[in-house]
Amino acid sequence: MKKAWWKQCVVYQVYPRSFQDFNGDGVGDLPGVTARLDYLQQLGVDVLWLSPFYQSPGRDNGYDISDYRAVDPLFGTLADFDEMLRQIHRRGMKLVIDLVVNHTSDQHPWFQASRSSRESPYRDYYIWRDGVDGGPPNNWGGNFSGSCWTLDETTGQYYLHTFGPFQPELNWANPRVRQEVYDMMRWWCERGVDGFRMDVISYISKTPEMPDGAKKPGSDYGDFAPYVINGPRVHEYLREMNRQVLSRYDLLTVGECGGLTVEQACRYANEDGSELSMAFQFEHMDLDGGESFKWNLRRIDLIALKKLLTKWQKGLEGKAWNSLYWCNHDQPRIVSRLGDDSTDALRERSAKALALCLHMMQGTPYVYQGEELGMTNGRFDSLADFRDVESLNAYRELTGSGRVAPEDMLAYLRYKSRDNARTPMQWTAGPNAGFTSGEPWIGVNPNHRTVNAEDEVRRPDSVFRFYQDLIRLRHEHEIIVYGSYELLLPEDPQIFAYTRALEGERLLAVCNLSGREAAFRLPEAFAGGELLLADMDDTAPAQEMVLRPWEAFAIWKENEKP
Repeated sequence: MKKAWWKQCVVYQVYPRSFQDFNGDGVGDLPGVTARLDYLQQLGVDVLWLSPFYQSPGRDNGYDISDYRAVDPLFGTLADFDEMLRQIHRRGMKLVIDLVVNHTSDQHPWFQASRSSRESPYRDYYIWRDGVDGGPPNNWGGNFSGSCWTLDETTGQYYLHTFGPFQPELNWANPRVRQEVYDMMRWWCERGVDGFRMDVISYISKTPEMPDGAKKPGSDYGDFAPYVINGPRVHEYLREMNRQVLSRYDLLTVGECGGLTVEQACRYANEDGSELSMAFQFEHMDLDGGESFKWNLRRIDLIALKKLLTKWQKGLEGKAWNSLYWCNHDQPRIVSRLGDDSTDALRERSAKALALCLHMMQGTPYVYQGEELGMTNGRFDSLADFRDVESLNAYRELTGSGRVAPEDMLAYLRYKSRDNARTPMQWTAGPNAGFTSGEPWIGVNPNHRTVNAEDEVRRPDSVFRFYQDLIRLRHEHEIIVYGSYELLLPEDPQIFAYTRALEGERLLAVCNLSGREAAFRLPEAFAGGELLLADMDDTAPAQEMVLRPWEAFAIWKENEKP
């Protein structure tokens, strides 16, 4: 297995809108990120992934970009970006920025020119089609509800958007579009960025025929996925991107790849380095889904989770690289989803157990802002408290059709809405959690009075300190990075346990991911091993153990010499 700096690092995702507001307007900004770099350095992370900060109308919180080379005034200036990057590098850290090139904003100059006339030189920068029988070109339904097509009255044709109608899809089949993207990427690389997180990059190649999709359960629309996701030319485009841009710099690149299989991941993130460093898969995040997509109150089944994550660990071993995550800006808080946030004690213990379970696997771990504090889902008393376009559209569609009662849908939003990840970072117990001196753009979680960075940095038994230890151990022990993986107890409904092995050493991770005690027998090979880390101070591994609720530990041992 090839070694690489991005395999050995830990990435911290910053969602700038909610991280730290420097100027008091209620929205986080780039100077706010710069002001908190010492905190991130203290945590020990190697790389910051910064979610979109570009010029944007903000219809999808920055994932609708109107100028790829400008900082939105909401977040500051290009000079603020340069200073932030300089300070990141000065602290020995690196910066990865979001690359959103499946679509632009409908306010981007390219689209404004494209929609002005069928003869515009920018017409073919986007995907336009004639309607069929007085309606859209096909029956595809979008990720944010409704049709994937919007009729443009000026030219009488429909344009494609798999997300909101304000996010028209770029036409990657046009080589001019691809060169525009590569030029922009080189511009940022020359500015000093260290990589890209590529938003829905598996969408960029569409099946040219674009036939109707199979009807989605309970929906009037068809499924676009077979004709859009992992399309016929996506690997051709990424190899071209790699030749023209990525291979010329020392970058971390991670693709957000919906609908990904192990086999496809081995192409996107292959060991020969011809495409990307790694890819995000979503299968483990979809285990609690259902007929109404993610909108329900189900919990992820642990046996299914173990089987699935093991499939990815074993399937990519020696062929591609895993990206490890529980949380990001599109997912609810893992401690509320898979852990136990009913009391402070259980919240902290379950946050630590989930962290140890993830960080001892093979792959690059991603920490989403506040995850290292054990931040929980927010408090949303009514629909008016939500800001997320996906959540609001789903509420209108599912309650409007009568499929879900309004009170049930509100409960689903409180549990699964993306806004749960977007409540402000909890820095202090003071007003607005120390996030802003103004009126925050979205409500602050009231539990910031007990869950905040100021308290956890000071307290030696905190979730923050536990994450520090996890990151330090990854830097100190190559077995955590490169060791092979084997699952133990695949059918146990409470315990997630596995081993790692590398040359002359072995590692055992044991996590009781439940609120009940669980019997565990220590494998003989680990008797007398060194306790690397535990989420309870008095953990003492023995041959026969009864694990307490949410108890987790890792043991390291050298192989005995013959």
